[in-house]
Amino acid sequence: MKKLVGYITAKLPDNAFTIEAAQALFEAGVDTLELGVPFSDPVADGPVIEQAGQRALAGGFVFEDLYTITQALKGHDLLWMGYMNPFYHHGMQTIAQKVQQLGVSGLIIPDLPHEEAEDYAALFEASGAALIEFVAPTTPPERIKAVLERAKKFVYLVAYTGITGSGSSEDLQPTLQRIKAATDTPVYVGFGVNRDSAKERIVGADGVIVGSALVKILLDDTLSGGEKIRRLQEEARVVKEVINS
Repeated sequence: MKKLVGYITAKLPDNAFTIEAAQALFEAGVDTLELGVPFSDPVADGPVIEQAGQRALAGGFVFEDLYTITQALKGHDLLWMGYMNPFYHHGMQTIAQKVQQLGVSGLIIPDLPHEEAEDYAALFEASGAALIEFVAPTTPPERIKAVLERAKKFVYLVAYTGITGSGSSEDLQPTLQRIKAATDTPVYVGFGVNRDSAKERIVGADGVIVGSALVKILLDDTLSGGEKIRRLQEEARVVKEVINS
């Protein structure tokens, strides 16, 4: 069974709705959920997720909101996805303790280079969480090898070089084959994955990551809260069916 990872921005528009949306996505077939940590300068994200983060910050997001949401969803497979500045500011030791306490299975920090991630590898390994790193079609083979040596949970293969949600496409097969030949760690493809692109992106991979397609629904002010929940579930169900058909 191919896996589906979803992404939603924490506290958009509030903690209670984020918890409800997350539970609905798990019911619809999402295997793992990334809780996005709002940040003012999300360099790897496109305008959709950037706007979502700005709204959450304007709504008063603080790190304790992430803890509250995660606690309510304890028992589900959760990742925290955010940028190094707020994690570092909050304290990496504190983050590692909270990860262990709340049962978070991994962190994704797009602007944390592999070389610097090594400084925190032991800390998060002791907390039981994976530091999930990115590989792109343009990543040199020697760097891919270095990333794979410590890869746990899954390898995040970006579908193209650029920002999330742009819908670009590159030939992933050479990179997928190189990764698969070197590790048994699953490979999930992200960036620009939705119901229309999922069939193409899943080829040779073990799962896909859907972010902007879900966050667009959260940002649609023409929809009621209930309608947003239904749309989120529909998108997740369709993508899960597509990647396993």
